[in-house]
Amino acid sequence: MRLLIVEDEKRLALSLAAGLRAEGFAVDVVHDGLEGLHRAGDGAYDLVVLDIMLPGMNGYRVCAALRAAGHEVPILMLTAKDGEYDEAEGLDTGADDYLTKPFSYVVLVARVRALLRRRGRGASPVLRAGALTVDTASRRVLVGDGEVTLTAKEFAVLEHLATRAGEVVSKAEILEHVWDFAYEGDPNIVEVYVSALRRKLGPETIGTVRGAGYRLEAR
Repeated sequence: MRLLIVEDEKRLALSLAAGLRAEGFAVDVVHDGLEGLHRAGDGAYDLVVLDIMLPGMNGYRVCAALRAAGHEVPILMLTAKDGEYDEAEGLDTGADDYLTKPFSYVVLVARVRALLRRRGRGASPVLRAGALTVDTASRRVLVGDGEVTLTAKEFAVLEHLATRAGEVVSKAEILEHVWDFAYEGDPNIVEVYVSALRRKLGPETIGTVRGAGYRLEAR
């Protein structure tokens, strides 16, 4: 899953990004409301973590503009302000959840995961493809009755393929959703992780469609 953090407190933003990347998310960070609106409006994100007090355009206006343009991306608002009226205003502009600073990082991650589970494709956190089970809530992977241990990045690649089980997913799309926009390394990194997943899950689990991408076999 690819997340966007819009937060002008740079130390906090970078700390959150590092923690969320360690959880297996691809994370982009911007520090200005106008740039946040521009990036979120591109539609490449699965969730936006949005501060309210921002330069350029405040979070309320960013959220309202996204909703007015028809974007349904989940938005988790962050603010140093508190009180029921501030929370009501955030939710009234279209935010899906609200977290007041200072907050527990563990709680933030739990809120992020809950919002992602509720997004569009339904509430079930469990994805299945044949003998493979991917539990996105507990971060557990089973092949039959046996549990397989994956790294955070391996899980992120598998999770993205599992949401599209039986469909062809391009290398570029995997890069876009699993690595952040600042990644400038070798795009063949995707092949490295797919190879690692095949070793752990079985060589027939992920097929290669020459010139098109990869497919998690649903059989």
